[in-house]
Amino acid sequence: MSQVTATALPAVTAAHFDRIRAGRRHRSRRRVVAISVMSVIIAVLFGAMLMLGNTIYPVSDVLAVLTGQQVPGASFTVGTLRLPRALTAVLAGIAFGVAGSTFQTMLRNPLASPDIIGITSGASAAAIFSLLVLHWSGAATMALALAAGIVTAVVIYLAARGGESTGGRLILIGIGVGAMLDAVVGFILLRAAVWDLSVAARWMTGSLNGSRMEDVPPLAIAVIVLVPVVLILGRDLRALELGDASAIALGVRVDRTRVLLVVAAVALACFATATTGPIAFVAFLAGPIAARMVGPGSSVIIPAALTGACLVLAADLLGQFAFDTKFPVGVITGILGAPYLIYLLIRTSRRGGSS
Repeated sequence: MSQVTATALPAVTAAHFDRIRAGRRHRSRRRVVAISVMSVIIAVLFGAMLMLGNTIYPVSDVLAVLTGQQVPGASFTVGTLRLPRALTAVLAGIAFGVAGSTFQTMLRNPLASPDIIGITSGASAAAIFSLLVLHWSGAATMALALAAGIVTAVVIYLAARGGESTGGRLILIGIGVGAMLDAVVGFILLRAAVWDLSVAARWMTGSLNGSRMEDVPPLAIAVIVLVPVVLILGRDLRALELGDASAIALGVRVDRTRVLLVVAAVALACFATATTGPIAFVAFLAGPIAARMVGPGSSVIIPAALTGACLVLAADLLGQFAFDTKFPVGVITGILGAPYLIYLLIRTSRRGGSS
């Protein structure tokens, strides 16, 4: 009997390993296909943003402008107006997508994205205060928005530290802080002059209107520096998804990893918000959509970055051309994201009630 068992074990083990390898190959192929498809979609949407408008330019004119040639009309319209808008859309989408998926994975909660827990509200409130009370503009407003978003994140994190349910407390405290900041914004708007309200609109909903090429480099540098930081910590981030105890058992330095991830994600969200305003629900939606596309067991950082870029580009095109009235990109993403948030809250409530 023991001899039969001993000879049967290698065959069972080999079949088991074959299934594991086949599963890994399937997940790898699915991930490559998803990333490739999203990259193509981004390229198409990016090209559409450069071509479409009051004047529609052919691909040849757009390529000529991008290669530095002078094309009458197109050089200004495409190079000065549309290109900064498209670049800002891609970079902001990447930043929001990576920030949202990092928080959601690290805290193991789909509600834990920077726009839901109040981080972007801090940047938005500071920008509106800068514009309507201090009468600052340009780089000063962006700098204050960036600093305020970081301070808001630190306050929320410190208030939620300690105990076993840090993630849950962080979300609840963040929602409360966000509501307080929204009340501050409402108070400022009530006391502001009517002609100043249009100036503040970008910082309430998120918009790509008025995007300038000089605003692109700071956001690009933030994405180029901080996204690789999150990617390097990607293996540890997936371990944190299993819980602190499991992560420690796998050799992860939990506190250091969490601090680095929080700093990188918060900075990405704040740089994006300081450039475009708080584009609603991009950080919230990018991670779950990417996770559904690549399937379980795969890192969603790069897919979430690409999904965020797709969402911002597509929403801005819809806002510009799908309706009689032109809408800011944040209005469109808000319309898309609000139903999912309601669904998620209902599902979470039912699970909590049944447990």
